[in-house]
Amino acid sequence: MSREQQAVERARRAFFTGRSKPLEHRIRQLRNLQQLFIARQKEISEALKKDLNKSEVSTQMYETLGLEGEINLAIKSLKEWTAPRSVEKTLLTLSDTVYIQPEPLGVVLIIGAWNYPWAITIKPLIGAIAAGNAAVVKPSEVCVHTSKLMEELLPLYIDKELYPVVTGGVPETQELLRQRFDHIFYTGNSMVGKLVMGAAAKHLTPVTLELGGKSPCYIDKNCDIDLACRRVTWGKYTNCGQTCIAPDYILCEPSIQDQVIEAVKQSIKEFYTDDPKTCPDYGRIINQRHFKRVMAMTEDSTIALGGENDESDCFIAPTVLRDVKPEAKVMQEEIFGPLLPILPVSGLDEAIKFINQGEKPLALYVFTPNDKVIKRMIDETSSGGVVANDCLVHYSVSTLPFGGVGNSGMGCYLGKFSFDQLSHLRGCLIKQLKMEGVNSMRYPPHTEKKLSWARMFILKNPNLGWMGRMVLLAILAVVAAVALQKYFL
Repeated sequence: MSREQQAVERARRAFFTGRSKPLEHRIRQLRNLQQLFIARQKEISEALKKDLNKSEVSTQMYETLGLEGEINLAIKSLKEWTAPRSVEKTLLTLSDTVYIQPEPLGVVLIIGAWNYPWAITIKPLIGAIAAGNAAVVKPSEVCVHTSKLMEELLPLYIDKELYPVVTGGVPETQELLRQRFDHIFYTGNSMVGKLVMGAAAKHLTPVTLELGGKSPCYIDKNCDIDLACRRVTWGKYTNCGQTCIAPDYILCEPSIQDQVIEAVKQSIKEFYTDDPKTCPDYGRIINQRHFKRVMAMTEDSTIALGGENDESDCFIAPTVLRDVKPEAKVMQEEIFGPLLPILPVSGLDEAIKFINQGEKPLALYVFTPNDKVIKRMIDETSSGGVVANDCLVHYSVSTLPFGGVGNSGMGCYLGKFSFDQLSHLRGCLIKQLKMEGVNSMRYPPHTEKKLSWARMFILKNPNLGWMGRMVLLAILAVVAAVALQKYFL
């Protein structure tokens, strides 16, 4: 039996003991996980410095602070989330108990990503623990130092049988995917997402796929361009552009292209100084393979700003490409690097048409003071999420579902959405062995009279308040005892 099989089997056996289900256990595990980010912050930061050149402050801002907030929310809300959820009654269920009961799915596989290795891997784990599941955690092997640290630290703070960590590369991931899980949560690119979904289909395992794509950014000529570009610059070059919801490219009218370039230039200088290579807040490309991939995208486009690079340091300066054509290399796949192409369009109509010609993106950004422009973007396009006049920030809002659509993914998470995504929402109907007269309409022999009564009960469903339900229930009791039996028997 392989190491991966053993981890899955141990997790399943641990789940079947039932110890992951009590609220006390879930809350204890979440608090222990939170303690990890408090006690081991220095080690976490050091590993991310080696992997992505992230500073200690940016590690907390973009990785662990959000996790602590997500844990706080889960702990505070868990009693409410796990409680039976009442549903609206109908004429047929007035005397019944009808509710939804969230229950754990079982053993969840979480395959993390390397660009935000703690945030993207642990947020789904928080949801899995909160929902009472066991979870096998597979951090990305691309983030070498962080993956090793995660393997060392998680078993020290949370139940190592219920939540094992499996490290390794493609062979180990493939072996995990051959096992049977109750849910698979994958974050990464669409090519691998298809492989994950194919493997899951063999066991009829549901999946959450958090993928990416080319997230467009339309800048209206009537907006505050300097402020808009300041926010776009932050969204694009954070983590050296290696963010799944980074604005991938700008759409704007030709008349403002030079102004956009100049505004981005000033913001780069403000954020990363005149020499981003020496700035502690500017990251690095994860490895040389990705460095070469990103640099190849610049070959047939005009560099308006930046372009400096150092392969030995995996450094690519914040770069802007101007007058980019739709057929350019940089427009054929998600960039995932610090290149910002600008595609001139005649206006909003052409921007919407261009967006709709491509795959549905994970995020869509629009900068405008005009509410009608925002409404048209929302009404006439499709994307995982929409943000007007800012970038990235929707990922920090736990009351919004975060996820893709079409090629950018399926399913969603954050806050209660994580809990629901990793729970089975079980429909429960509790009847009594009484009032059999009401049920007579469904029993053979089937008659037109019974059909007319069934039509009334099924199609006439008034929205009753508590008093109305009580009155109607009393009337139905009489009907069940007298009228229905008289007509049906």
